[in-house]
Amino acid sequence: MSMTFKTSLPLRSDTDADAAVAEPLRRAREQMGVVPNMYAAMANLPALLDAYRHGYELFRGHAEFTPAEQEVLLLAISLENECDYCVAAHSFLADKSGVPTEFTDAIRSDRPIADVRLEALRSFAQTMVRTRGNPTTEDAKRFLGAGYSEKHILGVILAIGVKTLSNYTNHIFHTDLDAAFASRRWTGADQDAEEAATA
Repeated sequence: MSMTFKTSLPLRSDTDADAAVAEPLRRAREQMGVVPNMYAAMANLPALLDAYRHGYELFRGHAEFTPAEQEVLLLAISLENECDYCVAAHSFLADKSGVPTEFTDAIRSDRPIADVRLEALRSFAQTMVRTRGNPTTEDAKRFLGAGYSEKHILGVILAIGVKTLSNYTNHIFHTDLDAAFASRRWTGADQDAEEAATA
């Protein structure tokens, strides 16, 4: 992300004197054991962190995608938005959700997945981001033809909304990757493709 704006706002803490900042970060620490750097960045505007967490929870609980589909979707959106932090985080979470590593590596390298249904999801998610929510009829037919419903299109929109909040925050903060995600660090689709070709 060279030559892009970097905010001077600090990462906030769950010990912050401002309760509106500290409380959601305390809850995050209780739930996850740590305060992710992305949350510490978002906490500069508590409404942003609250909107992200609420949307994320609604997506996870009500968008009607399997855990593996959720990770493929969130990873594909993050890749399309070129968010180093979220590509690494969702690669890590995909590993934990049982998504085969060859699938996450394919997504990270912007290559098709060797699973028809998940590939339709990956491709449609990226099309939705690229077209700013204006897929062609053929794009939608391919997605629906893989066994998804029109309601799932709304789930994709919810995922894009949530990931836009996190991806764009990470862009302006140039958020440092948390140690938990370091094993899945991402430096760009071209780099991942080169590594896959030489493996």
